[in-house]
Amino acid sequence: MNQKELKELIEFLIEKDIAEFELERGDVKVRIKRAGEQVVTMVAPAAPHLVAHPAPPAASGTAVPVTSAVTPAHEPAPAAEEGLHTVRSPIVGTFYESPSPGSPPFVKAGDAVEVGQVLCIVEAMKLMNEIESDVAGEIVKKLVNNGQPIEYGQELFAIRKK
Repeated sequence: MNQKELKELIEFLIEKDIAEFELERGDVKVRIKRAGEQVVTMVAPAAPHLVAHPAPPAASGTAVPVTSAVTPAHEPAPAAEEGLHTVRSPIVGTFYESPSPGSPPFVKAGDAVEVGQVLCIVEAMKLMNEIESDVAGEIVKKLVNNGQPIEYGQELFAIRKK
């Protein structure tokens, strides 16, 4: 599903006043839930993640076509502590810890969280997707930095369950 199709789908749902919608097309799943503002979650298939690494610039002044090599992304998992639950990103995008620049973060280390509480926002294709806690407990550690690009399945928070 491309960006244009997604935009048309959202406009149609707004026009028809549909609050919740889910679509599976091949290996792509789209879930849209409206509550005051639009929240869109796109889940891609669990396949190897690829990261493009551009070729280094040419040393001489001549123009050289740029090609990119694609290699699997290997992210080391933090040391698993007994009883910690990891919240992972359901989409690729940009991580934001607060609703707007200058606002306090949704959560920080030491905060108690409940199921369904917003932990952060992941921006994907100019859409702000709220990421909610799926467990109740205490935030032990934020595993990414504000404004950092993140991958599908990347670990965002470590939570000690109640």
